[in-house]
Amino acid sequence: MNNKDRLSMLSFAKDLPNVCSLAGLLCTMFAIYFAVTGNFIASIISILWAVLFDWFDGIIARKMKGRTKEQSDFGGQLDSMIDIVSFGVFPALLLLSYGEYSLWFMPGAFIIVASCAIRLSYFNIYGLIDSKTYMGLSVDNNGIILAFVFLFEVFFSHSVFSIILYVSVLSLAGLNLSSIPTPKLAGKWVYILTAYVVILSIIFGWILWNKVE
Repeated sequence: MNNKDRLSMLSFAKDLPNVCSLAGLLCTMFAIYFAVTGNFIASIISILWAVLFDWFDGIIARKMKGRTKEQSDFGGQLDSMIDIVSFGVFPALLLLSYGEYSLWFMPGAFIIVASCAIRLSYFNIYGLIDSKTYMGLSVDNNGIILAFVFLFEVFFSHSVFSIILYVSVLSLAGLNLSSIPTPKLAGKWVYILTAYVVILSIIFGWILWNKVE
């Protein structure tokens, strides 16, 4: 392909699935901001919505007609890059911030970013085991599971929960890189995930509201 045939970079940003992906990235940026400033509940609400946008970009792409191969390939690369930020870098920063930036938390932060990068690179080469099965835990589940873990934060002291969070992050990294077959969640799972995000957002919003008062 010569330069005259190439589309501009910004032309891909106008593609609706990519707009959805970028909306998810914006949610992740809010999640990172709230995490580094110590507002962990707000950061969890933000990453939940990042997960939802991550799911819907693929759904929109599959339903759209007339998308070119270049648009499809670009969307896949964009999604992968955003996934590293959302489900690798964000958990790392969440862990570091919750651990008050102690160097003891740096190994866990590095491991989750590295495992996410390795997994996504591997997936970009090999893809699914079959049309309905991933090898290992898909990285978007990192945000879903961390949100669930944070439901129990109120029952522990900060120091104890920091250890729980550390173990959770390391466990997710291990599952991301494992050879365990896991199902690709689609169909009715989209409605379940949407309900999950809305319900947890309400719960965490209520917790956040009570903290402000």
